[in-house]
Amino acid sequence: MKNSKASVLIVEDDPAILNGLLDVLVFNGYQPTGCDDGGEGLSKALDVRFDLILLDVMLPTVDGFSICREIRRKKPDQPIIMLTAKGAETDIVTGFKSGADDYISKPFSLRELMVRIEAVLRRSGKNLGDEQLTIQGIFFDGSNLNAAFGIQTIELTRREMDIIVYLHHHSSRIVSKKELLLKVWNYSDAEIETRTVDIHIQKLRKKIASLIGETPFLLTIRGEGYRLDLGGAGL
Repeated sequence: MKNSKASVLIVEDDPAILNGLLDVLVFNGYQPTGCDDGGEGLSKALDVRFDLILLDVMLPTVDGFSICREIRRKKPDQPIIMLTAKGAETDIVTGFKSGADDYISKPFSLRELMVRIEAVLRRSGKNLGDEQLTIQGIFFDGSNLNAAFGIQTIELTRREMDIIVYLHHHSSRIVSKKELLLKVWNYSDAEIETRTVDIHIQKLRKKIASLIGETPFLLTIRGEGYRLDLGGAGL
């Protein structure tokens, strides 16, 4: 359900896009604040509490990735959606690495925009993965967002931990991409075209491989979805 009182900071230097986003959010019952400069946006984001931040990548004075990293460092639970160029997958990956919760590719439809915004607002503050699990000898700590295997430790994002926990809860079956969008990302419409899940799975698989090598762990079942290989040791 949309939070009609949610405050949204929009950091976007294109006047047409910024004014359009302000109008759309006001029309849909949100309380938006806009700015067109990266440094100003970072100051507002750190000084004022916003329910959501819409953050462009290319900005004057400070770029969106740097802003995202600094916000995530000082406000780890701040919901952030990055605005990226259409098809710029490197920007999407960098955005997620910087700590973004989701992304919207320009140009975007109003339907897609509202689906992404409402999904992030619904799941903010409702972390699925605040658990501790041991799978194939890897200790996953949802409270501290890390995973350890022997003396090696890797950091995890909140969404990566949520994925592990959800797949573990449903380890007896294949979990589809649509189900992950609905249950982990809290999308109300999982038919939206997005590579969010694929990119998160790729990143998570690389992190796990850095701990246990090429041992099967997070499996992709072509055309069906994903499942964990518990290796007989899932607890």
